[in-house]
Amino acid sequence: MQEQGLVTSSDPRMQALGPGALVEIRGPAIDGMESVLTPEALAFLLELHERFTPRLHELLADRRERQAEYDAGILPDFDPLTAEVRAEEWGVAPIPAEILDRRVEITGPAERKMIINALNSGAKVFMADLEDSLSPTFENIINAQIDLRDAVRGSISYVSPEGQEYRLDPDPAILMVRPRGLHLPEKHLCVAGEPLPAALVDFALYAFHNLEARLEHNKPLYVYLPKLEHSQEAEWWADVFQHVEDRLEAHRGAIKATVLIETLPAVFQMDEILYALRSHAVGLNCGRWDYIFSYIKTFRAHPERVLPDRQQVTMMQPFLRAYSQLLIRTCHRRGAFAMGGMAAQIPIRDDDEANDKALAAVRADKEREAGDGHDGTWVAHPALVPVALEVFERKLHGPNQVDVDRYDVRVTSNDLREAPRGDITLEGVCGNVCVALDYIAAWLSGKGCVPLNHLMEDAATAEIARAQLWQWLHHPKGVTRDGRRITESLLDGFIEHVLRERLRTPAVAGVEANHYIDAAALLRELTFAPELADFLTLSAYERL
Repeated sequence: MQEQGLVTSSDPRMQALGPGALVEIRGPAIDGMESVLTPEALAFLLELHERFTPRLHELLADRRERQAEYDAGILPDFDPLTAEVRAEEWGVAPIPAEILDRRVEITGPAERKMIINALNSGAKVFMADLEDSLSPTFENIINAQIDLRDAVRGSISYVSPEGQEYRLDPDPAILMVRPRGLHLPEKHLCVAGEPLPAALVDFALYAFHNLEARLEHNKPLYVYLPKLEHSQEAEWWADVFQHVEDRLEAHRGAIKATVLIETLPAVFQMDEILYALRSHAVGLNCGRWDYIFSYIKTFRAHPERVLPDRQQVTMMQPFLRAYSQLLIRTCHRRGAFAMGGMAAQIPIRDDDEANDKALAAVRADKEREAGDGHDGTWVAHPALVPVALEVFERKLHGPNQVDVDRYDVRVTSNDLREAPRGDITLEGVCGNVCVALDYIAAWLSGKGCVPLNHLMEDAATAEIARAQLWQWLHHPKGVTRDGRRITESLLDGFIEHVLRERLRTPAVAGVEANHYIDAAALLRELTFAPELADFLTLSAYERL
């Protein structure tokens, strides 16, 4: 069958796109899939793949080379070759009027009910997540594109099994979408037997189906970019954006991006990242949980940089304080937003005293962010929107604080690399085992965002948990406050104990025994390996 230059094979799950090129759909049939993976959309995706994937592979190879240098003792630092970019005066393109006020943003997986509730939450922005809080089953990825398409058009609705109807309020939050990171594959869509880059799949399909609809109302398409490590990766995204704008006959800047600074190497590249994306960038965000994980990963071969219990690695640790303040100064100097980090707390409904204590901690965190000059912040639950909003409305004298220049901030390379202070405890070890095991099991069952111990856990916090276990096991400083050495036998005992408990009583509804057994096997593999794995989701994806 010939249609608009595309050839469809006799197998409806195989789309031949141009001479010799074939996109193979390896996932199961999903209701509505044909409206997402149209021949035209697949042709567009293949075009981006052929143009940009080879360069992406080079960038990922560059990451591995830099990590090898860090492992050999070289410390991340500001690049002398780009000193002019940091020294010169320039700014990003003007920020669209509709997002001048971003005081509170809520985040969560790109799932239909969540999208509606988040857009109706009273937050200024909802970041619909295709990455850390969405388990990338083929069904989840396809349904996310369907749900996002309906959300862009304002037609999204949902009826619960109990019959409750959900629809958008008249003035919903602004929708922003986070595609998956550059390192992740999409194994359900392949060309020549190789999986397509998940970042391209997510972004290409979202832009193809929604950019025109946004432009009909003179509105940009907003995205969040995760886990960049270098300005060359930002340049890659800028080239992708510009090609898509040209290909879909949109003006330059029709796509706007906020970049998450959630890797240690990227904090030394913030000016350069904004410069690379200056036609598209509207801000940077303190992705604090991934940033802590990246600190462990970057310094995995540095025994002097062992972290204490996760609960002690707060934003008052000097290396995190330096990171957030430098981000504010950098963004405001360039006319961009400096967004604060995530409050992961969720309501504690059966304990008023504990709930009040948790809300007080959230309020103090947001007071710090607003006082430092952040333009807005993140929350994980609608109940936290009023708390955060009250703080920022009281602290801000306008829609944002971009005019707060923070030239008083002086941050050195050593400040950003300073080892955090604190202790390791057996409670911290057991807590990490529980979080890692529960989250991996839930992820394998198709859930990417999991409430555990009154916190909303996602892949980033699970990464911290399993990376700390590895770090404590493999370095001499892996000793608890009371002098107990963290050994493979100790960790194996904790994993086995928690596994037995979960097989009796799962911590997350809907997670089956086989998921916990697989999660325990993967956690042992990741923890006991001689080298810290880059991402647990890469290993877990093979089991999904």
